[in-house]
Amino acid sequence: MTRASSDRAVSPRGMGSPSLTVQRDPLGSKTTPEDWLQRGLILLVALWLLVSVVLPLGQILSRSLVDANGAWVGLANYRTYFTTPGLAFSLRNTMWVSLTSTLISVGLGFGYAYALTRTCMPLKGLMRLLVMLPLYLPSLAQAIGLIYLFGNQGLVSTGLFGLLPEWRIGLYGPTGIILGESLYCLPQAVLILSTALLLADARLYEASLALRTPAWRTFWTVTLPGIRFGLVSAIFVCFTLVFTDFGVPKVVGGSYNVLATDIYKQVIGQQNLVMGATISVLMLVPTVIAFGVDRLVQQRQVALVGSRVVPYQPRPNPWLDWGSLIFCVLVAGVILAVLGALVVASLVRVWPYQLTLSFRHYNLNAAPGGGYPAYWNSLRMSAYTAIFGTIIVFISAYLVEKSRQWPKLRSLIYFASTLPVALPGLVLGLAYIFFFNTPSWAGIPNPFNGLYSTMSLLVICNIIHFYTVSFLTASTALKQLDPEFEAVGSSLGVPFYRTFWRVTTPLCLPAILQIGTFFFVQAMVTVSAVIFLYPPNLRLASVAVVNMDDAGNTASAAAMSTLIVVTSLGIQLLYWAATTRLCCWSQAWKER
Repeated sequence: MTRASSDRAVSPRGMGSPSLTVQRDPLGSKTTPEDWLQRGLILLVALWLLVSVVLPLGQILSRSLVDANGAWVGLANYRTYFTTPGLAFSLRNTMWVSLTSTLISVGLGFGYAYALTRTCMPLKGLMRLLVMLPLYLPSLAQAIGLIYLFGNQGLVSTGLFGLLPEWRIGLYGPTGIILGESLYCLPQAVLILSTALLLADARLYEASLALRTPAWRTFWTVTLPGIRFGLVSAIFVCFTLVFTDFGVPKVVGGSYNVLATDIYKQVIGQQNLVMGATISVLMLVPTVIAFGVDRLVQQRQVALVGSRVVPYQPRPNPWLDWGSLIFCVLVAGVILAVLGALVVASLVRVWPYQLTLSFRHYNLNAAPGGGYPAYWNSLRMSAYTAIFGTIIVFISAYLVEKSRQWPKLRSLIYFASTLPVALPGLVLGLAYIFFFNTPSWAGIPNPFNGLYSTMSLLVICNIIHFYTVSFLTASTALKQLDPEFEAVGSSLGVPFYRTFWRVTTPLCLPAILQIGTFFFVQAMVTVSAVIFLYPPNLRLASVAVVNMDDAGNTASAAAMSTLIVVTSLGIQLLYWAATTRLCCWSQAWKER
């Protein structure tokens, strides 16, 4: 039986807002057990975000205002930071490499995405696949690949070991960081800008052609305004990734300090957790500002593609098509060269002196860092993250989008779910140390203290680190479903959880599998989120790469990185296979 109610839809203010529906019940009907069940689940989701996001952040903010003994010192730690020349330069260095890398990666990403979407160049599928390869590689592994190309004994630096003139670029320092970060961010820029460039109305270009408007003017007045929101998002994502990345500066930064390496040195090297918290807060400021600007811009976004839109179809243009192909081949060639150098270095005896084939570097148990047990731990952690992260994210998104209970609390949950995207992994890891490693607060026992130094905490940290992207993916998939499913189910007396299990979940199965794959791959390659949290008996593969590189065993680090890449690509292949088979079953309703 349907409830007589006057529903008022809260209109979404931009793409980032949930389409919540406020239900008012003028007849004052009773709250059913299903309503209480939904409220209980909403409270659990709110508690989850409170414990895993809000309270740890509060801890790191409070620790930056006290000294090592816990006494209140106000802004003294910040004054110490800015009056210490070595530390103060780090902020300026971080801004410089972040802005430069963002400019390069977004520029290259725009050219690559334009070639994929607006030209008729051949080999588009292959080029699209190659540019995504850095997604399956830890950022520090890419830096190791750069060392084998441009380091002191690199292939390019030595001119193919003396066959050609030497070419040394001074890899260690800002040059190496910018080069590594630009490659690291390129796939994200291509993904975002490709999506933006695909949405175009061909009528605007036909009108421009009929008016004999020069190509550069068409590009300036039609193409760029049409992708401005995607461009802002690409800049925000790339800037945040570079600003918070730890892997590339750790390997090729040399003596060029940035904020991420400063936090690592303060926490691991000097055990100065207070200064680590202070630098973490400073690292949060630009990323939060960038996040806020992106949200404001997205709220002003309007629909660019209406029902009468004519999809843009690129026309053959030999000069443009072949020029685009050459550009893409050059960019993809650099990516393949970095990855290829990493793999080859792991398969030769001693680079560059004995280039005979050898698998000795894959005897990882003989190298520092944890060996194959670390690799196994990473597999377990990634699997747990994928399973539990997908369940938590999808149920949370379902309650936010489909439930009609407590709309204000659901709005707060949506806002809290978007916060983790602005949190650097190092900051999150340090915040978890402060929050979960505290036995008590003012005499009150900490009920979450038992999670510290466990696999569970590593999984929770990874889920939160990659929470926002997964949540928005699930939310987008749920928004595409007609609300009539829930309304019809309710009118027929079907419990909401049965509708969720038998209708909503099968329809969203492709998105659910995509979320699981994303969690697994990202948990496999991340370093920054777990480097402060892993206990000695739970070493991880990505952290082992750092330790091997620190110990000078770069070839073993390359071997472990190769294992991570192969595993991530294998999971991606399994996703494609599973998607094909499961979609044939769950999406059969689409066929007539």
